Amino acid sequence: FCQATGLGGTTGAGRSSEQIERMEPVRDRVIRVTFNADVHASIQWNFRPQQSEIYVVPGETALAFYKAKNPTDKPIIGISTYNVIPFEAGQYFNKIQCFCFEEQRLNPQEEVDMPVFFYIDPEFVQDPKMAKVDLITLSYTFFEAKEGQKLPLPGYQ
Repeated sequence: FCQATGLGGTTGAGRSSEQIERMEPVRDRVIRVTFNADVHASIQWNFRPQQSEIYVVPGETALAFYKAKNPTDKPIIGISTYNVIPFEAGQYFNKIQCFCFEEQRLNPQEEVDMPVFFYIDPEFVQDPKMAKVDLITLSYTFFEAKEGQKLPLPGYQ
């Protein structure tokens, strides 16, 4: 439900590749997207965005990267959740490719780049609630993946 509606800052499900190719960018509406990275106390990773911000226009795809490193001497499997702030913008923030909700195994001292390929739906500019929104933050939190562990869903419960 949250993914379909964008409730709780959850990003939208996105469009098909043909629809993405046909999107018309809204060039007169520039949005600053900032990136945040956190790790839960359960995981000993170093995790950070590789860029603090990028500027995008609705209807145009963008690519950002995060970096994760396992500084320990044992393999660790992590899994991430995310949210979008302001929460109401989540329904327009569509990820095409992302590392969230997939287990990521990092061997001892291994460091990896993690891409996020996304776009802001051009319908964003038609929503009166988004009229004054010019900043969106994409935030990820990594947890250690343990058997039987349930991850918190994006947004408030």
